[in-house]
Amino acid sequence: MTDTLLPNDRKSSRGDSNYFKKGCNPFAQTGRSKLQNQRASLNQQIIKEMRMRAGAENLLKATSNNKVKEMVLLELSYVNANLQLLMGQLEGLNSSVEVYQNSQETANIPLIALGLKETKEINFSTPFKDFILEHYSEDGNSFEDEIADLMDLRQACRTPSRSEAGVEMFAKYYGHLPLIETRFFSPNRQTGIFFTWYDSFTGVPVCQQNLSLEKASILFNMAALYSQIGTRCDRQTTAGLEEAISSFQKAAGVLNHLKETFTHTPSYDMSPAMLSMLIRMMLAQAQECLFEKIVLPGIANQFYSLMKMAQEAAKVSENYDQVHQSMIQTPIKDNVPFFWSTMSQVKTNHYRSLAHYFVASALLDHQLGPNDDEDKQEKTLSQVYDRLPEGRSPLDILKKKEERERIGKAHIRRAILGHEEALRIYGLCHHLNKLDILEEILKASHQRSLKKQSEHENEEQFADFTEAPDIISKTEHKAEMEVPATTKVKVTDFFQRLGPPSVFSAKQWWTPPRTIRLCPADRDLGFTLKGESPVQVVSLDPLCSAAADGLKEGDYIVAVGETDCKWLGVSDVMRLLKDIDGEGIDIQVVSVMESNPPMPTKSATFCGNLPKTYSMICLAYNDDDKNHKSRKVSKKSSFLSWGLKNKLKSASTLSLPTADHSGSQPWNKPFYTHTHTHH
Repeated sequence: MTDTLLPNDRKSSRGDSNYFKKGCNPFAQTGRSKLQNQRASLNQQIIKEMRMRAGAENLLKATSNNKVKEMVLLELSYVNANLQLLMGQLEGLNSSVEVYQNSQETANIPLIALGLKETKEINFSTPFKDFILEHYSEDGNSFEDEIADLMDLRQACRTPSRSEAGVEMFAKYYGHLPLIETRFFSPNRQTGIFFTWYDSFTGVPVCQQNLSLEKASILFNMAALYSQIGTRCDRQTTAGLEEAISSFQKAAGVLNHLKETFTHTPSYDMSPAMLSMLIRMMLAQAQECLFEKIVLPGIANQFYSLMKMAQEAAKVSENYDQVHQSMIQTPIKDNVPFFWSTMSQVKTNHYRSLAHYFVASALLDHQLGPNDDEDKQEKTLSQVYDRLPEGRSPLDILKKKEERERIGKAHIRRAILGHEEALRIYGLCHHLNKLDILEEILKASHQRSLKKQSEHENEEQFADFTEAPDIISKTEHKAEMEVPATTKVKVTDFFQRLGPPSVFSAKQWWTPPRTIRLCPADRDLGFTLKGESPVQVVSLDPLCSAAADGLKEGDYIVAVGETDCKWLGVSDVMRLLKDIDGEGIDIQVVSVMESNPPMPTKSATFCGNLPKTYSMICLAYNDDDKNHKSRKVSKKSSFLSWGLKNKLKSASTLSLPTADHSGSQPWNKPFYTHTHTHH
């Protein structure tokens, strides 16, 4: 998808027709755009079915005719079946991770990206023009360009480019929202503008008249875009992995900011429980990429390196286990795609098995030699375990060959069982079955563990049932939430011509501008000025000509002659008034009116088919009918192998299992090796 500029030649209020990128071409037929188009279509079908269900339920309550009740119940069963089908299709879209991966990706386990929340178009033009005329007493038509710029920016946010430019565009719109709220959203009156967003997981629409939902949804989409950037990175290069790590950490940071800032968002995909799970998932994926970055050049086949990598792999497994545990909690499990929880379970088992494989390799392929640091190895081994098998000490395992082999083989057995479990879980999810890369990596890891076991089999020994201890997770590079600087980007107010927003806001009601004729007597205007901008009249002489013409103490001067003064300070206004000739000059002033009594706060939110705590008033409306009526809706490889046949154990490296269909990366391809050094 490529960025396109504003499609017309209209000059913006900034005087530059290309002052922001429009975003991706919404008609570009890429995999990601097709996915979003399908999502938008499904959302529309879901809301249609929900309206039909609401109508049927209302009819069921209103009628006492048994025949009608039977017909309505039949209709309801069809509608509910259709809703289940549509939501199943939406789950399928959320499971389409292959669309978001790097186009050249053939060697890494796929990562999960969030899909963007969909929204309806909004026409700010008429409500804003009316508000400018009624509230600020200015010609709303003179602000057509500014309103069009705002609408263009919002529309562009529906199809952002998958890059920092797309994130920056979200940040710009998000930066404008508090200014728009200050200018146009009064606590005493409704604008008639409805912001509709669809739940990312269920497709259920939520609609509000205030801007909280809009702000929260933009933050969610900013995090989603960061996750898509992360999955798109080339994880076969250090630079690509570093970008992926940063992107997932930023996604987690934005989601955490959303969770802390908007605590009562009615859309379940932005509920605290769901956001906590998504934050964990983003950090787990960042940790996975950190692990891949460490192993990218290869793992030195030496005791300390292998033990270190075992604990790093255990850390990734632990993170995914926490993700899986949070995904299977009610009601999250009812809203998250089954594919996601299955994928987290597969990775939990896969990386735990890798950890056991690394410890097994360290114990089986290395012996404690006379030149090795016995104390250091003992300390290293004791830090890998939180408990040892009954009656054994780290030094016993290191020094006694039989013990070393027994524990090593126990670890390789756990590795094999873990790989088999990962493959079993993989087979349970039909969405996972589309990921051939994942299956090949899991099988390669399993085969490699079986090979290790066969190398150390001894037919003369009886079956040993020693249980390998758990491996303590530990990392030198923990994934942390990162709040991107773009969330605090500075923007230029589209509507700055209205004056300083601290004064000219929707909260204050203004009189229409009044023209006052100033005719100074003996160079005295009869009042003094104070304030930064706009300036205010104080110490007014009630007998001066200006007072007689209607000037009041506390009035704000908004124009002197033909000069707009809303942004001018005292010294600038005094300079304009200093050279008044004998004929005098007209000034325009406005006064703050008494606040109107606040309107009763009626909920302007709707959503449906959500848990009770997230169900609110459902507003039934369509795009053609602007008479909104509310009605209630009831709840319903690099292959993990030794280099070149493992001829030189101490000088070889390990790398992660991958899948490669091009044949350019055969599993027995030699990897970069570095000489063994004693520590």
